[in-house]
Amino acid sequence: MKEYRICTRCVMDTSADDITFDENGYCNYCTDFINQLELFHSDSESELEKKREYLIKKVKKDGQNKPYDCIVGVSGGVDSSYVLYLTKQYGLRPLAVHLDNGWNSELATHNISNLCNKLGVDLYTHVIDWEENRDMQLSFFAANVIDIELLMDNAMAALNYNQSKKYNLKYMLSGTNSATEGMRMPYNWNHYKYDKKNILSIHKKFGKVKIETHPLFSTWDFLWNRYIINHKWISFLDYFVYNKAAALKILQKEVDYKPYPYKHYESVFTRFYQGYILPHKFNVDKRRLHLSTLIIAGQMAREEALKHFNSSPYADPAQEKQDKEFVMKKLGFTEERFEKYIKTPGVSHEYYGSEKWLMNLLVYINGIRKKIIK
Repeated sequence: MKEYRICTRCVMDTSADDITFDENGYCNYCTDFINQLELFHSDSESELEKKREYLIKKVKKDGQNKPYDCIVGVSGGVDSSYVLYLTKQYGLRPLAVHLDNGWNSELATHNISNLCNKLGVDLYTHVIDWEENRDMQLSFFAANVIDIELLMDNAMAALNYNQSKKYNLKYMLSGTNSATEGMRMPYNWNHYKYDKKNILSIHKKFGKVKIETHPLFSTWDFLWNRYIINHKWISFLDYFVYNKAAALKILQKEVDYKPYPYKHYESVFTRFYQGYILPHKFNVDKRRLHLSTLIIAGQMAREEALKHFNSSPYADPAQEKQDKEFVMKKLGFTEERFEKYIKTPGVSHEYYGSEKWLMNLLVYINGIRKKIIK
């Protein structure tokens, strides 16, 4: 059994299977992230401004004579909400796109509605058929794989690309960014997000409901959209000096935004998944990655981050109990069946079939191509 260690610079620990430490006790995760930040953020503020102005000009040009000029996927979280706010500040005409899989918290619904109303932005919400979504989630529980959220993330990608095709829009401006989520996710903490084959294989083995309307997105879909149709997924916040705390204050002041205790807690299921299922079944606390990213980005002190681990991922024990009861009831779990699930060892996604190999191959070929060009 591996000896427990925690990084002396961030808060990543040996729950990440491939973590290593140097002579100073610094882990490979924060070291790689520092190198990434130095490479990515080598631009001065003036250079960054030029790149931002150039991008905005291209987005506006592409949107001429169209009802919108870009797509912004919104979850109700700070990052995506701030992207939508910024697009309006820079004169863009976004279509806000939201995926409702039946698990939105009341706070998320409030934030999305309030944000779009105050900014004067059209909102398209795709409501997934609940029986389909429930059956697919139950299939992932039965498979004992770690990334149940793959279903939502994959569907959200499909929805954004589908809406961009519908309106012939080239640009999707995303809340993904290196300042708050640029540190690499440990390979044993989640799964490849464009793995349509994995989703369908797991559902074929364990599912009971025919999937007819649930959005799905494959590696081939990504390649077609990105390189043939030339639709661009842009990490818009990387064109700014982004500070999450400062962004939150602006949203609270300008659009009456209500914050969540932790990242991605805008969904009841995501809150329960990250706050209960991952720590209890898989020994994974995603706060480590989120807080470590903020530490290395200079937006949080390590001492402050460590204090978070003196308590449960649930800020409120009563909320934990309420969420557990709600999730079990909505999915149809008995207490006995759910506890059996928690105690059952996890199974690799690849065990059920995957197209992850294809993306790995393409990345490998691209790496060789770049070396040849050099």
